[in-house]
Amino acid sequence: MNQEIVEAVKKAKEESKPRNFTQSIDVVINIKDLDVKKPENRFDEEVFLPNGRGKGIKIAVIADGELAILAENAGADLVISKADLEELGKDRKQAKKMANEYTFFVAQADMMPQVGRFLGPVLGPRKKMPKPVPATVKPDPILERLSNTVKVRIKDQPVIQAIVGSQDMDDELIADNVEAVLGVLDRNLEKGRNQIKSMYVKTTMGPVTRVI
Repeated sequence: MNQEIVEAVKKAKEESKPRNFTQSIDVVINIKDLDVKKPENRFDEEVFLPNGRGKGIKIAVIADGELAILAENAGADLVISKADLEELGKDRKQAKKMANEYTFFVAQADMMPQVGRFLGPVLGPRKKMPKPVPATVKPDPILERLSNTVKVRIKDQPVIQAIVGSQDMDDELIADNVEAVLGVLDRNLEKGRNQIKSMYVKTTMGPVTRVI
């Protein structure tokens, strides 16, 4: 299927009108023979894209002490201290803005009770509750991996849509990323990718191009 994906990506780029920003490339997969009313048929997985997302994302680290310093040095876009957590808990509007602005959150494990108390109501519904990590962890590899990770989920519709790169990436690299997303189907669906009803790729604001 890889060659079909490469051709579809190429066509999607060609048919997309020029924009004043670098558009992302999305894959859209419709699944057949899947009853999403059954909880066991829904999933929410993080997928590492072997060739990266192509565009940067924002990652916030909730930590104090040495981990906070290390996270800042490792390039975290935001470091939230214990005091910051309490302030965000008092300002729901600001907390929501932050929750929407950052893609992933990482938290020092012993701060998770405060995270749940102050940010749980805004991060929980957005499926962005932080990954707990030990206070002694080196944050560099965690942040690097997350920066090349996308969420692949099926909720109330048998459809997956995920970012698989950006329009300035090579078509073949994007196709490899699509294959990584398809691996989720093989892990979670009874018949794996044989349950694909249809699959498309598209730029952020461009038309869809059918793969299968």
